[in-house]
Amino acid sequence: MKLIDSHGRTINYLRLSVTDRCNMRCFYCMPKEGIVKKGHAAMLTYEELLLIAETAVGLGIEKIRITGGEPLVRADIVDFLRTLSRIPRLQHLALTTNGLLLEEMAADLYEAGVQRLNVSLDSLNAQTFNTITRGGDLKKVLAGLDAAERAGFPPPKINCVIMRGVNDAEILDFADMSLSHGNSIRFIEYMPAIKEDDWQRYCISGVEILDRIAVRYPLEQEDKGPFAGPSRDFRIPGAKGSIGIITAVSGHFCSECNRIRVTSTGQAKGCLFADAKTDLLPWLRPPDREGLAKVLKGIVSAKPERHNISQVGYAHTNFTMSQVGG
Repeated sequence: MKLIDSHGRTINYLRLSVTDRCNMRCFYCMPKEGIVKKGHAAMLTYEELLLIAETAVGLGIEKIRITGGEPLVRADIVDFLRTLSRIPRLQHLALTTNGLLLEEMAADLYEAGVQRLNVSLDSLNAQTFNTITRGGDLKKVLAGLDAAERAGFPPPKINCVIMRGVNDAEILDFADMSLSHGNSIRFIEYMPAIKEDDWQRYCISGVEILDRIAVRYPLEQEDKGPFAGPSRDFRIPGAKGSIGIITAVSGHFCSECNRIRVTSTGQAKGCLFADAKTDLLPWLRPPDREGLAKVLKGIVSAKPERHNISQVGYAHTNFTMSQVGG
């Protein structure tokens, strides 16, 4: 079975958020004081999250990525991941983390059946990292990356939001990292989720990122894997790892979008930057698998052709990334 939206795209990827809480305060993701915490009853239980996952896979979803907030701060997350990994016909289970808890949890995550890790890492400079994250410890994240590989994971993908005047001087440092490590370094254009005047000052296009790398290194374009996301992938000849760019602002990849997402409070969206969302709670409390399947099909069918962010502006209502699963 395949899920096909009204624009002919095959939808085989679900981003499932398990919490909106985080142990960092990255300035582009949430306010300094954090977010207003949802009450326990507002958050989906693991049983409800599992029902969504099982129903989605039954409809044709092949890949699930667990997100947050920071998913590793939720109690009993490893047991939940182990249950998810056993869903029949689920082909790929991945998790995105900021890496702070990875050193102590990597082995358990691997044993639970997680197949791939993405780690958010916006600077290799301790002070810059501390500034972006408002207090994060770079050493702990780097130790987490090492622990992940010792546990048996393939080298984690590195998600790096590039911001002019903040960390763009490190573009070549990250490119260098791909030479000696097997990581895929994915440069992400800054996206205006939180309301901010003159947000364009942070934006560096994917083309400019590639041009800066090309000053030092030639790049060869690579084919995407079967469960690849929206990045355009390249490799420096002879490098162990690869380089990708995700151009949500300067170059829409909406024609290739293959995902839907569900927040930790049960709000389903066909597009990160669309205001339209569907509350799944009526089909979760009490559980109604058949009704849930119908509403998920409807979300896929209504998935917009593209989002409305451009280098000029945007039309969506502001939100914090931690509350919608990034």
